[in-house]
Amino acid sequence: SSGINAEYGLITEHIEKVKELEEYKVGLCHIILLHTSASLTLNENWDPNVRNDMEMMLNKIAPEENIKYSHTCEGPDDMPAHVKSTLIGSEMTIPIHNGKLTLGRWQGIWLCEHRNCAGTRKIVITLNGVPTTPS
Repeated sequence: SSGINAEYGLITEHIEKVKELEEYKVGLCHIILLHTSASLTLNENWDPNVRNDMEMMLNKIAPEENIKYSHTCEGPDDMPAHVKSTLIGSEMTIPIHNGKLTLGRWQGIWLCEHRNCAGTRKIVITLNGVPTTPS
């Protein structure tokens, strides 16, 4: 479990620093975000404008204003955050090969924060597979 502060930020390096990854020849890395108003996605890791454009488009799909939401007790950004989280998702599984995540050259793991003033987010990482050196 790890605490991370992010908006639409790349967290790939945080995940890759999990020392136990090195213990797997092949396997799976499952990542889940323990929140309902943020999300995880695998997307462009090079140009930060992609993250800006994604946030802009999600704000058009689930705006804070001019929609009559029923769930408003946590502020005007909360229900749109739940919608965005549902659309993108809060978990992913990535293959492990020779102790490293198997990602495409331009792929990165994003933590997408959908609240305007959220605190630290927690993720849980579960690894399983074939050990590098069988015990």
